[in-house]
Amino acid sequence: MKFSGVVLALAMMVGAASAFAPVNNRAMPRTIVQAQEPWVATLYPYADGASAPPAAAAAPKGAKQDFLEASPYYDMSEIPINTYKNKSPFVGKITSVKRIVGPEATGETCDIVIEHGGKMPYWEGQSFGVIPPGTNPKNGKPNSVRLYSIASSRYGDDMTGNTATLCVRRATYWCPELGAEDPAKKGVCSNYLCDATPGTECKMTGPSGKVMLMPEDKPETDIIMVATGTGIAPYRSFWKRLFIEETPAGEAYKGLAWLFLGVANSDALLYDEELQSIKAKYPDNFRLDYALSREATNKKGGKMYIQDK
Repeated sequence: MKFSGVVLALAMMVGAASAFAPVNNRAMPRTIVQAQEPWVATLYPYADGASAPPAAAAAPKGAKQDFLEASPYYDMSEIPINTYKNKSPFVGKITSVKRIVGPEATGETCDIVIEHGGKMPYWEGQSFGVIPPGTNPKNGKPNSVRLYSIASSRYGDDMTGNTATLCVRRATYWCPELGAEDPAKKGVCSNYLCDATPGTECKMTGPSGKVMLMPEDKPETDIIMVATGTGIAPYRSFWKRLFIEETPAGEAYKGLAWLFLGVANSDALLYDEELQSIKAKYPDNFRLDYALSREATNKKGGKMYIQDK
């Protein structure tokens, strides 16, 4: 297979991960990133620029999504970066918390929508920081910020530019001595978010990150995405922008976007309905591969992990 300018990105649910890109038979630029979840990418920033564009009104119903675009749409000179910082966070409001995995999934994952009123603009591939309420029992200081990749495009799932979506797995710890989950060792921020109800205020920082942005100035670029679990979050912002929303980037895109997702079983699949719809509508521009470790086997008869694909 020939790749036209490959960008490979890797996002793992737990721990660090390194990645490599397939060898291209032409001397085209490609990007390799290293990351972990919550998304903290560490290599090769694409561009500078820290000013944030002003909040915009929603596009009229039925119109193209273009009111939050740069000019031209791929210009990166005004990417919003660190509009809000730890000492002076933005206070958003959680509007929706929805479990998005089935009963047999290994753990609980939630789709969480936060309203920012257009005051925290962001680009696809960036992260928001969330500061959970309370203090750290180890030092008595306020809880520190946690980073979460944004799982919606810059327009938000309501297409108004006023919200952002996070994909969060509830972090718990099973204690073999207790024979139950130990509440003292549960994830502070993930449980705060997954337990939130509509109207809950949420202190936020960011947006942060410039290494995970799509190379939209090269619409022929093939994008290979590798993730486990909630590491899929930034890629959802990609596929929303390229294949679901009527954006200039989507209209121009001519490459192949290929997603590899590893989860334990079918009940743990995330956003599968969206992905299957894109796969059916854009067979020449989108491919999808799942690695279900508890339902499938690799060539050697062992569990099917993402590296086996």
